[in-house]
Amino acid sequence: MIHEFIISDLTVISIYVIVVLSFNLTVGFTGLVNLGHMAFFGFGAYASALLTLSGVPWYIALPLAGILTGILGAIIAAITVRLKGDYFQIVTLGLVFIAITISRNWISLTRGALGLPGVPEIIRNNFHYMLFVMAILTACVIFFYWLTNSETGKIFQAIRDDETATAILGKNTYLYKVLSITISTFFAGIAGSLFVHYIQFVDPTIFDLEFFVLILAMLIAGGLASIKGSIIGVFSLSILLTSIRFIFTNISPELIGAMRQMLFMLILILILIYRPRGMFGKVDV
Repeated sequence: MIHEFIISDLTVISIYVIVVLSFNLTVGFTGLVNLGHMAFFGFGAYASALLTLSGVPWYIALPLAGILTGILGAIIAAITVRLKGDYFQIVTLGLVFIAITISRNWISLTRGALGLPGVPEIIRNNFHYMLFVMAILTACVIFFYWLTNSETGKIFQAIRDDETATAILGKNTYLYKVLSITISTFFAGIAGSLFVHYIQFVDPTIFDLEFFVLILAMLIAGGLASIKGSIIGVFSLSILLTSIRFIFTNISPELIGAMRQMLFMLILILILIYRPRGMFGKVDV
């Protein structure tokens, strides 16, 4: 029982790390606060579920979900990245509500609030699936380390620090911001695909803001513009979340959910007050 619990937690944590790494690319490294990031995670989940339920093999559906999500991210970024600061954040947050509305009302495609059950497994054995997800996570970590230390990654960070100066040096900041969001949303789509094939079900609740708060808390706790921070932030808050489950086993699930949300908000407030850069962050929140 405990063995299966650990395997399940490590699988979900590994998927969360991919989500946070992709989120950190836009927020931490490029300075684009994309509040609609989880909409792309959900889009990847729905895309992979619909493809495999239609008979497409998982090894095609998995990368295709990432590619389709990346294309959607590029289209939206091309329209929105010219907006500055709060305007960009408000527009991207609106994507979440659009995604929720579509997933609930396009019943012929998504089955609405009933969701899509019976999503095919990629690997039946949970332990082997955990290893599969961890292998993809390892590849993602290597890629993000390479990207953020490459010339492109340095330009992302230059845009974050001073977009005007970067443009004066001859860099097309518009294209680089679109590229950053495209890469970020591609990996969000991959994470969504891995998640839906693990739980074998998807419904509109995948777009809930509660999930976004969790990912945001993990990102801020670990620190912006830090690959290591993203990994440790996810593991730290996941361990804390697991501890809450064990400590308050006799409390109703509704109260545990409320306590979890209050705890995450308290952690965010304390970090923002006493350690604005998180554990390993290189820039302030």
